[in-house]
Amino acid sequence: MRNYQSVLILKPDLDEAQVDQSIEKITSIIKKFGGSILKLDNWGKKRLAYRVKKNKFGYYLNIYHTCEQGGVPDLEKEYQLYELIIKYLVIRLEERDIERVMSQKADEAESAGAEEAGGPKKDVAAEKSDKD
Repeated sequence: MRNYQSVLILKPDLDEAQVDQSIEKITSIIKKFGGSILKLDNWGKKRLAYRVKKNKFGYYLNIYHTCEQGGVPDLEKEYQLYELIIKYLVIRLEERDIERVMSQKADEAESAGAEEAGGPKKDVAAEKSDKD
């Protein structure tokens, strides 16, 4: 199994429920080709740098996943056939790249856990106003 990153842009006229359904559909497509999701980031609705299929905006999804070696062309074909995806990119990642991504995920979870536990929170704006 190799590690990949898929960046997908979905149609902008979807609501949150439709985006969640699309994520489930994309997850099932990846699993269909023997893969599994390692990390999924929903970046939300963003303005595109240029028009893509007459759209100025789109919902961005960043998915880190595994897939069989020969399954990537078929996965890309499924992305093409799925009508809610207006643009996609699949990149093969080296082991060090996926380790970096997964360590960032662990760091984010650790910092979120510290804040929930009542850990020290810094208020930079308050510190600046105290100094002035």
